[in-house]
Amino acid sequence: MEQSTAAATRFSARIAPAAGLDILSRHEVARLRDAGAGGLHPLLRRCALAVLTQGSASDDARAMLERFPDFDIQILQQDRGVKLELTNAPADAFVDGRIITGVNELLFAVVRDIIYVATQIDAGAFELDDTRGITHAVFEILRNARVLRSNVDPNLVVCWGGHSISREEYDYTKKVGYELGLRGLDICTGCGPGAMKGPMKGATIAHAKQRRHDNRYIGITEPGIIAAESPNPIVNNLIIMPDIEKRLEAFVRLGHAIIVFPGGVGTAEEILYLLGILMHPANASLPFPLIFSGPRESAEYFEQIDRFLRLALGDDAAKRYSIVIDDPREVARKVHKGIDKVRGYRLDNQDAFFFNWALHIESEFQIPFRPTHEAMAGLNLHREQEPHRLAADLRRAFSGIVAGNVKEEGIRAIEKRGAFVIHGDRDIMRALDAMLASFVAQQRMKLPGGSQYVPCYRVDAS
Repeated sequence: MEQSTAAATRFSARIAPAAGLDILSRHEVARLRDAGAGGLHPLLRRCALAVLTQGSASDDARAMLERFPDFDIQILQQDRGVKLELTNAPADAFVDGRIITGVNELLFAVVRDIIYVATQIDAGAFELDDTRGITHAVFEILRNARVLRSNVDPNLVVCWGGHSISREEYDYTKKVGYELGLRGLDICTGCGPGAMKGPMKGATIAHAKQRRHDNRYIGITEPGIIAAESPNPIVNNLIIMPDIEKRLEAFVRLGHAIIVFPGGVGTAEEILYLLGILMHPANASLPFPLIFSGPRESAEYFEQIDRFLRLALGDDAAKRYSIVIDDPREVARKVHKGIDKVRGYRLDNQDAFFFNWALHIESEFQIPFRPTHEAMAGLNLHREQEPHRLAADLRRAFSGIVAGNVKEEGIRAIEKRGAFVIHGDRDIMRALDAMLASFVAQQRMKLPGGSQYVPCYRVDAS
């Protein structure tokens, strides 16, 4: 039974799980309550607050915590299972004194993933210094979250794109989602607002029209980004991966096709991650539908992305993606046709439909990159190497900029030591600087209405 008391904009409540997690050991409860060094409570509090503030228009992780300094969450182990005790929680997560069911489910998903990852790492279950071990860890986290489904044909479309996009771009993502939903396709995104919410919203209408039930709206995030991109209300399967590299691997192992909508540095990071993998010779024959798409207003954005990719990685990179402008129906048709090829390939190679085991991913794309000033300055951003290796370091450069923009650790590093400095091939650096400047001008680096963007990076093209 749930008990709630209201304050002006805060609620306190005891929440029983609507589904999923219902049992924890005493040791697990103790770790989740531990606020000291090595304890899990600070992480639990931060991720839970992100879920409770879903729909927030801010991408400042510290500002969110400062808005609710007295918020707390505790795990209660009772005779009939686990409950969550919320103190001074955001009122928007409640209706008439009762927590919204979807918020309830995502809160317990947070608990599930945090404690599972922590205890499995402590137990040595994941060999995180080995490529196969890292892939095994990604698989186990997804399996524990119950998003790997056997006996289901490939139908999961991953949608990438920015959280800070224009209204026209957001409406376009909904139209694409609608066309995907009409074709019986499920949606997976980074779980936040903007291009991560739009496809899910469009698909819900189409799924309802088709009288399709048990639909999947999967949101994959990680602790460093969840506070800046709170899960949108449509997500019904939330997974918190340990870091950005495992989050990205989860996308490409789980999905059967990827659509990229307009975005900023985070979207560029995702593009370079996938292209770097697909350009490896071991993946030359592996089908993986990849489409860049947006409304007519976004045509110049994708032209710029395309020019940068061809300049940095060569024209072969462009063979792995197609660009479709202002045609949601064509996007859905190409995705549906591409997934048919994926299905045939998986059958021919006896690979699972629910996890892309055949995709070869090297350690450069798996080992977590910590964006210190030294690490950013030491990236090899020159053409005298294989394109997939250049893509790996370009991905790291964008990852560092994301960290400097919205992740607490990155923000503190910039405040202490100033902007990251990025060195590399002169032509690539100039093109990179121009593209980043255009992201700033188009307000893709910060939500409109927020404080003026101050770059956390400096490109050295000398």
